[in-house]
Amino acid sequence: MSDWFFKQGGRDKLSNLLGLDAKIDSTLSETWSRIRDAWNAGQTFFARFQLTGWKRLFNELASEGLTLGAGGFVVLFALAIPAFNEFDEGKFLTGRYSVKFLDKDGNEIGKRGILHNDAVPLEEIPESVIKATLATEDRRFFEHYGIDVLGTVRALAENLRANDVVQGGSSLTQQLAKNLFLSSERSLERKIKELFLSFLLESRFTKREILKLYLDRAYMGGGAFGVEAASQFYFGKSVREVNLAEAALLGGLYKAPTKYAPHVNLPASRARTNEVLQNLVEAGFYTAAEVHEARLNPAKIVEARTTDSPDWFLDYAFEEVQKLAEGKGQYVLTARTTIDLSMQKAADDAIVPFIRQRGRGLRLNSGALVAMETDGAVRAMVGGPDYGESQFNRATHARRQPGSSFKVYVYATALERGYKPTTTVRDASRSCGRWSPSNYGGGGGSGSRLPLWLALAKSLNTVAAELSFAVGRENVIEMTQRLGIKGIRKSCSMALGDYGITPLEHTGGFATFANGGKRALPYGVTEIYNSKGELIYSRERDEPAPPQIIKPEVAAGMNWMMNKVVTEGTAQRAGLEFTHSAGKTGTSSGPNDIWFVGFTGRYVASVWLGNDDNRPMAHGNTGGQIAAPIWHDFMAVAHRDMNIPTLPGLDPHPTQVAEQQRIAQLRITDPALAAQLTGEAEAQAKASRRLPDAARDALRQMAVDLRKAAGLTAKPAGGSGGAPAPPAPAGKPGDRAALPTPGRSAGTDTRSIGVVQ
Repeated sequence: MSDWFFKQGGRDKLSNLLGLDAKIDSTLSETWSRIRDAWNAGQTFFARFQLTGWKRLFNELASEGLTLGAGGFVVLFALAIPAFNEFDEGKFLTGRYSVKFLDKDGNEIGKRGILHNDAVPLEEIPESVIKATLATEDRRFFEHYGIDVLGTVRALAENLRANDVVQGGSSLTQQLAKNLFLSSERSLERKIKELFLSFLLESRFTKREILKLYLDRAYMGGGAFGVEAASQFYFGKSVREVNLAEAALLGGLYKAPTKYAPHVNLPASRARTNEVLQNLVEAGFYTAAEVHEARLNPAKIVEARTTDSPDWFLDYAFEEVQKLAEGKGQYVLTARTTIDLSMQKAADDAIVPFIRQRGRGLRLNSGALVAMETDGAVRAMVGGPDYGESQFNRATHARRQPGSSFKVYVYATALERGYKPTTTVRDASRSCGRWSPSNYGGGGGSGSRLPLWLALAKSLNTVAAELSFAVGRENVIEMTQRLGIKGIRKSCSMALGDYGITPLEHTGGFATFANGGKRALPYGVTEIYNSKGELIYSRERDEPAPPQIIKPEVAAGMNWMMNKVVTEGTAQRAGLEFTHSAGKTGTSSGPNDIWFVGFTGRYVASVWLGNDDNRPMAHGNTGGQIAAPIWHDFMAVAHRDMNIPTLPGLDPHPTQVAEQQRIAQLRITDPALAAQLTGEAEAQAKASRRLPDAARDALRQMAVDLRKAAGLTAKPAGGSGGAPAPPAPAGKPGDRAALPTPGRSAGTDTRSIGVVQ
């Protein structure tokens, strides 16, 4: 055996392995020796820098401070990034557009925007207005760098002593940052953003420029932004002409313009004005003798002013006007809108008192309501409980979880893919990863079988989740995009409404079903005229007809099922005695959001309630218990006549049958009244008003042709050929001839669509 081993070269191989092992050992030993030598040399070198006593203590503190400072800088930078993302220099401008708004009947309802050349220069604003502002809002404005630390500490001490919020600690720069870039949401995140944006404003603008921006952009109540607009609104004159008493009244409006507006609460306004006068004395701007006369002679208010300004809607319409007028080169505009002021008042009365009176007990502080025609024409909008306190429009910009009201889009997708309202489904669902759906009150479903419509009426989460898996969640997302709803993402629980939707989008989505399947993107502007009275935009002329995006039979089936939600399901408190209604409740987990979105043959409306900071409400709050009754109360007032179109998929309501019979009789006995009730008179008047425009265009063209034939140079017509005359001020005979009133949506005739069984 040994001869065989040596013949194979085993000894040589064994010798090579031993040599390799020795080489590795020697290399490691040599490396370790060098490391020790280097370490000893380093210790010897740095030994000369060793400190003792107070020097070592100072060195340790400096070292720790440098470490903490570096870490703090990283944290501050991370916190500043969201604030810097909110920074948009375009918002510094007081606006390119100045727009006067008219309601659907042609009556002026408010203004938005102010051009640079219309703004009053800071040098021309009276000293009394500036001093009243600084004395009340930020006395150390010219001494701090965006954040008044001393003022904040003083306000905190006063609030602690009074056990209430009696003083605000925000500097004028902080208030401007909030007005320009942020909402009035009370959260730590918003305050951090406000802090960094204040520093950024101070670094980019002078104190005078910041003060001017604040005076131009602060909301002053009554739909007025800035001291010039407020002076015109309250006193009927320019801010250049105000006296000390009037300046003190303006200075008291910044804190709570709705609360202290003299038209709303004159005693509170007078008391607030006296506080401002006292602030002027305490700040050393005036003596007690100088303000005494202002106390004895308070500001006189122009009484012929309306305070019922639909501010939420005007903000929404102003955004729409800016999009529609972009690129047209016109900046002083008059816009005819879709708002119905009587419906707006009904909307305010339905939701705002509810929040104020019952909000504390239900642990909710905010809400929104949107109402529109079935074609998307917005008739009323409430964007929050108090426009003066916060101008953030929850109706258009708050993306809140729709909860079970989102199930409508899942069920509609199912109907498009062959399901029927009577299709039998099972009260159970598969799991998705680690998530499994459970119904309201707990439990993963009883496993019983029931028709599809009953699952929607009972709002079973298990069935909705299983439907989304069965029809494909991608197809549900495609459905929402078709309806104009953005931002929905694929997730396991998407069928239960886990992604935010604005009330305006949600209402428009439901309107598509109400009108029989035609796209119903919300809109608030029907016509726009320039300063010469020329029509530069007409929805009827410039927008294409809405396409059919959902099959009529699918819309009819959904309407029938959503009517069952009202008659036999979770929304029975939304039932109307005089017409059919349909809709869906929604309650997100927490509950953080409660909804009811519903419609009749004429109007579609959504109600949302919750908290701005997303805190949970009182346990047990649901859309069916809280939101549906508000919707009912609003709709009961909004329908002023019983000539209501029948919803596709439903039989005519007995009240509507009786109304149609009455109108048929009136066609014989009083044709004019019948035409007025059905909207035919309005449509005929609108058509008749177009003839003079067409005739005028023809005559104008004829004159141009004659001048050319005679060898004369044609003079410019001064605008587009088809432009109507400038809109006349409202309230005089013939006003509405210049601005045709858009006809009411005639609804959908459903006599050819049978009830889905």
